[in-house]
Amino acid sequence: MQVELAQLQLIDGDLAHNTRKVVQTISNADTSGGTKLIVFPETTLSGFPVRENVAQLAQALDGPALTAVRDAARQRRVAAAVGFTEREGARLHNTTVLIDERGEIALRYRKTHLWASDIGIYTPGDRFSTCMWNGLTVGLLICYDIEFPETARAIGALDADLLLVTNGNMDPFGPVHRRAIAARAMENQMFALMVNRCGSGDEALTFPGLSALIDPFGETVVELGGAETVTKTDIDLKRLEASREHYNYHHDARVALGLTAVQEADGTRSLLIDARARKAG
Repeated sequence: MQVELAQLQLIDGDLAHNTRKVVQTISNADTSGGTKLIVFPETTLSGFPVRENVAQLAQALDGPALTAVRDAARQRRVAAAVGFTEREGARLHNTTVLIDERGEIALRYRKTHLWASDIGIYTPGDRFSTCMWNGLTVGLLICYDIEFPETARAIGALDADLLLVTNGNMDPFGPVHRRAIAARAMENQMFALMVNRCGSGDEALTFPGLSALIDPFGETVVELGGAETVTKTDIDLKRLEASREHYNYHHDARVALGLTAVQEADGTRSLLIDARARKAG
């Protein structure tokens, strides 16, 4: 299955610019060559907000920016994982959605582990979820989440074949996520596809790129450098079968996650973070 890693430079706070860039990237997708999915960085549409502008950048799921991206996905018949600042009532979330080739939202994930600059701006999410897409069970995580093994373990416990990570990791921490994503893939015997920002941002931040696709053995399928690029690669599903032939970490594990499993009304499956842990976060 062919996928594209859209390692882009974004402008923090420029919703219109970033949305145009995402729509153009989707419009250029190599669908005739077989591309099924494009993955973008963390908070792709809004960039990183601050307290002064987050209210202006936040949009609901049916807001104009995400609607434009959904329309582009539907027109090109390609799926896309894209991040944005989501508004739901009085709460704001750092959210990534998986948009399917019909332009429908197949999965929504709200970042559960807030980085220092997220705190006071976003409300953390309360669940890990997966959905069925293109014959695969797919889960989502965002940036700092992957530094906690339990997050990917929760996605894996929901039988994920593919973990998508929208990333906004800055220097000097780029290598941390590059190492973590390989471990998360191997520990859970699933593919892990992480797309990071590149270039510069507000607050004198620089983003190293280093986006990657890792197979279920923890081996690198493709790794990008630091430049802006949209790179095609293939997910070899036979590697999933091979990784699970002789052992299964989730079946053999003797330490339970202790999260509550639910079947959502839309068909997705979720593990809920307990209320005490949510309050602590």
